[in-house]
Amino acid sequence: MANTYNPYENMLQVLEQAAGTLGLAKDDYEALKYPERELKVSIPVRMDDGSIKVFEGYRVQHSSARGPCKGGLRFHPKVDIDEVKALAAWMSLKCAVANIPYGGAKGAVKIDPRSVSKGELERITRRFTVQIMPIIGPQVDIPAPDVGSNAEMMAWVMDTYSMFEGHAVPGVVTGKPLEVGGSEGRGAATGRGIMLAARQLMRRLGKELAGQRVAVQGMGNVGATTALILAEEGCKIMAVADVSGGLKTDKPEGLNMPAIYKHCYEDRKFLDTYEEEGTVRCSGNDVLTADVDLLVPAALENQLTAANAADVKAPCIVEGANGPTTVEADEIFAKMGKYVVPDILANSGGVVVSYFEWVQNNEGLYWTEEEVNAKLAESMSRAFDEVWNMAEKHNSTLRLGANMIALSRLVAARKIRGFFP
Repeated sequence: MANTYNPYENMLQVLEQAAGTLGLAKDDYEALKYPERELKVSIPVRMDDGSIKVFEGYRVQHSSARGPCKGGLRFHPKVDIDEVKALAAWMSLKCAVANIPYGGAKGAVKIDPRSVSKGELERITRRFTVQIMPIIGPQVDIPAPDVGSNAEMMAWVMDTYSMFEGHAVPGVVTGKPLEVGGSEGRGAATGRGIMLAARQLMRRLGKELAGQRVAVQGMGNVGATTALILAEEGCKIMAVADVSGGLKTDKPEGLNMPAIYKHCYEDRKFLDTYEEEGTVRCSGNDVLTADVDLLVPAALENQLTAANAADVKAPCIVEGANGPTTVEADEIFAKMGKYVVPDILANSGGVVVSYFEWVQNNEGLYWTEEEVNAKLAESMSRAFDEVWNMAEKHNSTLRLGANMIALSRLVAARKIRGFFP
């Protein structure tokens, strides 16, 4: 049976719910139901064997009401326009929750980056940059890394754009290497933000983060970094998963996260080739339903659904991925009394530090990692408190609270600016 899940429809449902709770009129938010711009491009590239292959790419700009559009570039074989539209909308909401002066965008190329050589990947990235160049720029739309892309690829984007401008334009992308204008702390920012959100949640519940038993789905940059930072904060990582499967343990100290981080993230190997004494191989779903205190879904969308939500044992869920929980699963979690820190709050550390990087590029003045981490902690703490207080005020979930804050800020900006003409 075909998967009929549409992430954009999921986003619209939550948006309508937030608007209804806030008592907004339809005219207040109608424009936010539609992306401002959708670009689909073909990417012809000469492959290593001399043949020409054409790839499909997208760039969607959801809202520029609060500032330049901002969003990552996803390289994945199953990406489609509805997913990109949803991710762009979530970026608008995420930036508004964090209260940084950005709107939301997202880009994607339909490819498995592991299936091509490094030279081919560079040519694909550079040609894609040229194809979307008419709608990106440091004051217009600023890409960043996402699933399947990394800092090196952002350097290729920056260099390609800069060649056409005739001078270096570091602010056209964020998530770059330090050597070409990147920011200290950017690589670990999303994972650090998730840790900070988890710490705030535990404090609200009268608990300490240290000692919590954790399961993490996803061992890319977000998942692996989150798990490593949580382990450094004293958490016990009891189960992890990537696309090759899962790994769990009953050892009181949990899994050896430094070793797993090196294997999966630094060495870019899959979990099914990792060996550790006292561990058991399992499925990815087993990790989602592991008997732990805290679950971090940090892979892709649509992982927690009506099919497995009732089996989730963790009382607290902090979303590392974008859109990992469907509307139906959210309703089940609410009835079960679980605390879910939503993606637009929990994983906003990446875009917050991307904003810091962009500010540093514009100023030509760079901060230390300690300064970046301190500013990130302040931003995450403020945003979490605002979402918690909004949820308490309306007796709602944290997701609805976050969406109400984001929607109110987007609507206010749109009203102040009005509509042209």
